Amino acid sequence: MASPSTKQAKPTGIIHLPDPVARMPAKDLHASEDFKQALIQEEGVRNVVYLDVAKLPTVGVGHLVTPADGLKVGDKVSDDTILDFLHNDLKEAEAAVVRLVGDLPLFQHEYDALVDLVYNVGEGNLSRRKSPRLNAAITAGDYGAIAAELDYHYAAGQMARGLVYRSERRARIFTNASYENPRAASGVIIRGSR
Repeated sequence: MASPSTKQAKPTGIIHLPDPVARMPAKDLHASEDFKQALIQEEGVRNVVYLDVAKLPTVGVGHLVTPADGLKVGDKVSDDTILDFLHNDLKEAEAAVVRLVGDLPLFQHEYDALVDLVYNVGEGNLSRRKSPRLNAAITAGDYGAIAAELDYHYAAGQMARGLVYRSERRARIFTNASYENPRAASGVIIRGSR
């Protein structure tokens, strides 16, 4: 009989994932499926280019149309194009979160909330000049203060009710890992409320 130290371990097929309750570097995280579903609920899915509340041409899951897309208001896109836009936009938002937080470790839900923030308001609006309190909270590693800076209610200088709900949801994701839609609790359902 072989001693325990000489026995060969049988492969189990089990993959060991990182501890889900540990904060990790943002560079090691990706948008969760829960977040993706929440994002789709918030943005809606549209296959025809429209003007969003800020009067910017938008299509798919809140994809802001660029000149490189070669699209104009009224143009229709395929489901595959919508998925490509979503994939690329999420990659850009994830990279922006890494630049924003640097070495600050995050729980998955905190990361998801910050990806939503970037996806919704754009990386440029989170610069040190435009969002000094958010950046100061990140520098200080003050997670409570970061949560307090997730509210963005205006688009093109106008208060947008959909953004109020979205900010509330984002804060719940960040602080409580709660991805539920706050509109459902209030009886208000707004689709594509960007």
